[in-house]
Amino acid sequence: MTTLSPENSLSAKQSATFILEKRNPPIDKSEWDSFFDENGHLAKSRDFICVNILERGLHPSVRTEAWKFLTGYYSWQSSWDERLMVDAKRRRNYKALCQMYEKIQPLLENLHGNFTETKNNIAYDIQKLYTKDPLGNVLVDKKKLEKTLLLSYVCNTKAGELRVEPQPMLASSFLDSGPAPIGFSSWVPSPTEYQRGFHEMVMLFQLMVEHDHETFWLFQFFLQKTEHSCVINIGVGKNLDMLNCLITFLDPEFAEHLKGKGSGAVQSLFPWFCLCFQRAFKSFDDVWRLWEVLLTGKPCRNFQVLVAYSMLQMVREQALLESMSGDAILLACNNLIDLDADELISAACMVYAELMQKEVSCPDLPSSSLPSSSSSFSSSAPLPLFLLQEAFSGFPGPPVPQSLKDFLL
Repeated sequence: MTTLSPENSLSAKQSATFILEKRNPPIDKSEWDSFFDENGHLAKSRDFICVNILERGLHPSVRTEAWKFLTGYYSWQSSWDERLMVDAKRRRNYKALCQMYEKIQPLLENLHGNFTETKNNIAYDIQKLYTKDPLGNVLVDKKKLEKTLLLSYVCNTKAGELRVEPQPMLASSFLDSGPAPIGFSSWVPSPTEYQRGFHEMVMLFQLMVEHDHETFWLFQFFLQKTEHSCVINIGVGKNLDMLNCLITFLDPEFAEHLKGKGSGAVQSLFPWFCLCFQRAFKSFDDVWRLWEVLLTGKPCRNFQVLVAYSMLQMVREQALLESMSGDAILLACNNLIDLDADELISAACMVYAELMQKEVSCPDLPSSSLPSSSSSFSSSAPLPLFLLQEAFSGFPGPPVPQSLKDFLL
């Protein structure tokens, strides 16, 4: 758990500055390899790597491998040889899942009513998906996309409990956990059915990786890591509640408007979380950039709520000036497109710093108590004086609500 302290506020501000100034280039292949020793074990701490990903991002040449660590596809404690074994196992398990799916598909169509409906929804969503680049070249294979989504649905719901073998399948044959009874769905901690928008997520994984088994498993692990934020029947409602709480605490004037004439706007922003803000950016690289930051857990847990708050602040002035209704605010939010990921991440880091600053009172902090660069998120340079002055200026307000602290820290 993060400890509330002036160091946290300063570190978040420093990260925000580094992101905007692009003080250091993204982590490239050479630098990524330097994070590991000759056997492939980490030579740098996981925290060090995650903070650098927050502040600098990943070069496309290392994104696939880095994401395998960030999602849990690979263990951070693994060696080169262990990762080769894991990848081979994931490939075999994916092949076995596909074979079993082929066997039970007729049963699913006849005995599981939701399967046909879900299959039709997936086909409809994929049909609308534009999968070509500006030159007309096909970017993704829609058939493979449909297969991944259907297999994911079967693995994550009760549909996967149908089987044709007399002996039950063990979850341990597909994941690294201990034995568990029955079926495709037994390895999933909580059921994640297909929801609109998953097809766009899987497309991005298809674009990132080379092999089908990588697409499937990375998507599964990504859902497990982000279900508290993007799965509508698990975490989206909580995120919207915390967004309301954050607005009430940091921006009472806007909160009053959203409770009055602008009512309903915040609760209608659930697509932001369901799609992990995917439609707000100008490029796939921007989407990947935000997602990898969310996967690091830096600068705090549930960073997606601070991202949503930062986006809502973009329409705040217009909403108050024009006394906009909830529907009008929602329309303005939906028009937030072509955003720059670094600018948004930096703004959200500043919101986190503001939260820390409001919780910790230190107007007369002696200079000897200021954090050195080694105690901050980054050791690239000392903190600029204006950041130090800004962080410790003014007087403390009310404490951060306990619900927000529990959710973010």
